[in-house]
Amino acid sequence: MTKFDFLNFLSPEMSATLEKIKEIETEMARTQKNKATSNHLGLLKAKLAKLRKELIAPVKGSTNTEGGFDVSKTGVARIGFVGFPSVGKSTLMSKLTGVDSEVAAYEFTTLTAIPGVVQYNGAKLQIIDLPGIIEGAKDGKGRGRQTSGIRLNKQPPSIKITKRDKGGINCTGGSFDIEISNAEVNIQGNPTIDEFIDSVAGNRKYIPAIYVLNKIDAISIEELDIIYRIPHAVPISADKCWNFDTLMRKSWEYLNFTRIYPKPKGKEVDYEEPVILREKKRTVADFCNSIHRQILSKFKYAIVWGTSVKHQKQKVGKDHVLNDCDVVQIVKDYFIKGQFIGNRELLLKHIDM
Repeated sequence: MTKFDFLNFLSPEMSATLEKIKEIETEMARTQKNKATSNHLGLLKAKLAKLRKELIAPVKGSTNTEGGFDVSKTGVARIGFVGFPSVGKSTLMSKLTGVDSEVAAYEFTTLTAIPGVVQYNGAKLQIIDLPGIIEGAKDGKGRGRQTSGIRLNKQPPSIKITKRDKGGINCTGGSFDIEISNAEVNIQGNPTIDEFIDSVAGNRKYIPAIYVLNKIDAISIEELDIIYRIPHAVPISADKCWNFDTLMRKSWEYLNFTRIYPKPKGKEVDYEEPVILREKKRTVADFCNSIHRQILSKFKYAIVWGTSVKHQKQKVGKDHVLNDCDVVQIVKDYFIKGQFIGNRELLLKHIDM
């Protein structure tokens, strides 16, 4: 699609918004950054954030049927391949998952999101090959509306905005073009203007990311040594399958999962199918709920082997926090007030029989 075709495709409202964004970006580019202009730049950044939010938000009454990136979820996590066209995303996808994503040495081969699955550390990870991003994606081009508002390898700023009973939160003016009416704002630390604007916008996503640097088979050892110093980066060759082990290991590290191995009573530990828990939800109760929600209603105690306990084969309660590679056996109480409860046929292989 040419630039002329693209502009004709846009609605009048979106075209006007894009023009305003371009004007603000031009003004920001020619404004020198110093203490005297910091307030003015903050004002422009706030206006820019508001306009970009308008691009992301669907227009009321719009009949736009633009396809999304919605893909049925498979496995315990999703890993998206995001990058410019023709940099090797589809080749990497095919080599890792065996799924044939269209591969060619020209732009926009992949036009929709293509899913695949890779098995790693006993867990199924869904890989999604996303369409190549293009220049101007942040302004809505090339489905940029669906990928904007993302902050990579950053933590949300410690800013808490609590609405009061009246007025809500308005972006109408003030020192940063943001006036927060009838709200309590609690700021910890020293956030930047951009971070403050992100907090007010409330639609930012903070996602861990790895920069995959492809085609290292075409560079020198000296250049490769420089690449290895780049933070959050993994150099690979998708065509020759070089350094895939490092890529998968680092991906797993960034997902920050905890593997818990179940041990049925009287049986060996099941090391083939660990229960995967997230860093902030790794108690024994979380482990039980990951298997079946009814387990907690019959929970008596758990027996744990691993680094989370002082003594091996230690009895713990449901609030005990588990560590990676712990082994857990759940002991259930089938008698409550003298009555037997439960259906043995419903018991899963992970729990006490």
